[in-house]
Amino acid sequence: MSDLNRYYQRLDLEPGASRETVDQAYKDLAFIWHPDRIPDDNPRLKDKAHEKLKELNEARQFFRDHFKNQQNRRRTSGDSVPTSSATDSGNGDSSRGGRYGNPFYRASQEESADTLRQRSRSSDSEARQSRRPQTQRSQAPSPSQQTAQRASQRASQRASQGESQRAASQRAASQKASRPPIVPPGFSPGDRPSRRPGNDLSGADFRNANLREKDFSGRNLSGADLRNADLTDAFLHRVDLSGANLEGARLFRANLLQADLSGANLQGTNLISADLSGANLSGADLSGAKMYMGERLMVRLTGASLEGAIMPANIKKSS
Repeated sequence: MSDLNRYYQRLDLEPGASRETVDQAYKDLAFIWHPDRIPDDNPRLKDKAHEKLKELNEARQFFRDHFKNQQNRRRTSGDSVPTSSATDSGNGDSSRGGRYGNPFYRASQEESADTLRQRSRSSDSEARQSRRPQTQRSQAPSPSQQTAQRASQRASQRASQGESQRAASQRAASQKASRPPIVPPGFSPGDRPSRRPGNDLSGADFRNANLREKDFSGRNLSGADLRNADLTDAFLHRVDLSGANLEGARLFRANLLQADLSGANLQGTNLISADLSGANLSGADLSGAKMYMGERLMVRLTGASLEGAIMPANIKKSS
């Protein structure tokens, strides 16, 4: 069995699954097998979960490299015509590939036909031009000269566009380099949180940040400013978010198992499909938080502490 098929099997997928399918399969299995979901009184199963998560992470890294290499090969091949659709369809059925089933081949055939028609029209035009008096022929450029002129114009346009793109890239790079780094309160520019020992991100400024699928498990984000941040599918189990400001944040499908959200501001937060099992929400403000789809509660609150929490009007603390 090839490495590719073996890693597909590891994610319970059929060979040839798309990149989006691979990503979703990893998220689902990582959520199921994450060690923090296993009770501490079951060390055997917890060790198995650690090993399973390690295998899933290895498969994810393999597919990241695999799809990146595929993309690079397509980019370097330019307009090369694929000979089979097996890569996209996940099997080697040549009846759907080959020249006749391939849209790139059909496009190239149509382009060739257009080229032949243009050449035929050019030949007829040149023949008619040759039958005219010499004085008339000298008044207008020949079709071959017109073709050369058009080719020169297209080359000039491409060169101009290339210069514009390079200039825009240089401006963007210059703006990015001149933009001051985001430094959380209490830190100097030379002392970024990622360089500090441990997991201390207390008071960090993540307003409007894109933190999708980030892993903050076990980190200290107490007092952090996460207003309107996108934390979709983020791993936040056992994270310390006490006193944090999550107003308007997106926590769609976020994993908040046993997280400390005491005193946190969760006003208007999107908590649809979030898992808050065992979380500490005492004193938190969840007024206006999105927790329902129709009349169905879409947030898992099993074992969560809600003492003193301000809940939405349509939810009971016993939920």
